[in-house]
Amino acid sequence: MHVLIAIVAYRNAGDVAKCLKALSFSTYDDFQVIVCENGGATAFDTLRKNTPAKLPNGQNVQLIEASGNIGYAGGINTCIRAASGWQAVWVLNPDTEPAPEALAALVDGLSRNASDAVGGRLLMTSGCLQNWGGHWKRWQALAISLGLGMPADTVPDPADLKRKLNFITGASMLVSRHFIDTVGLMREDYFLYCEEVEWCLRGGLKGMHYGYAHSAIVHHAQGTSTGASQNKKTMSRLTVYLDTRNRVLLTHDLFWWQLPITIPAVLLHVLVRYGKACAWTNLGHAVTGWWAGVRNERGMPGWMR
Repeated sequence: MHVLIAIVAYRNAGDVAKCLKALSFSTYDDFQVIVCENGGATAFDTLRKNTPAKLPNGQNVQLIEASGNIGYAGGINTCIRAASGWQAVWVLNPDTEPAPEALAALVDGLSRNASDAVGGRLLMTSGCLQNWGGHWKRWQALAISLGLGMPADTVPDPADLKRKLNFITGASMLVSRHFIDTVGLMREDYFLYCEEVEWCLRGGLKGMHYGYAHSAIVHHAQGTSTGASQNKKTMSRLTVYLDTRNRVLLTHDLFWWQLPITIPAVLLHVLVRYGKACAWTNLGHAVTGWWAGVRNERGMPGWMR
């Protein structure tokens, strides 16, 4: 199975270099890499100067300069459109370092478990689990990270995970050709956040099945480009605004009949989430993002244009 590894960069050539170095030790070698730089000409030049054309085992590394900041989904879709001959796409964040056996485990999971997309163990820099995958609570438009904060070697209960898992985290997800041919590409109008959730939920509505590969370990620094943080006061405006806005947009796109309940539920959640942390500035960003979602505003936030 030939795998396209699709990576979206944003002025973080150092992260990309670490990710590619980790990939050079992969025990599975039938892959190519495409990196889409969203950060402009200067960033692309830096990336080009610091990125090899081939990995030590001969895999090609192609670089693409986006026409502008086209968002995460726009970058992933650009990589997919630029490639040929692949049977699966590994969507991989630039701030990740996959273990040598990670891709082999994902490919095995895709091949043997009748799954259309597979995820694995994402580990935070603390060494604890970020997740085994995610569960989207539709009525609250809320993403739950399954296994969050548990010891890295914790093994999930297979039946419980199968029941709860309805999306794979976009930091590391192996997606089959069948999935993309059936479901289509990622939505680009979210710009950032929730696009992989929408992709998987859209796939679920079309009969796609998701799997988990416990041996697919990927270390994730999380938020080096976007300013994501576990601290409610220090999370970036971009993260808070788009995460909140896109929760409403996802509901609008897939479960529109739930909006009369979900819209106030999202507002209540952010009021409690940021208010309890006394994160007043980010509470304002969250409410602004919520209102943008209610108004069906999409794409890059206005202040970034």
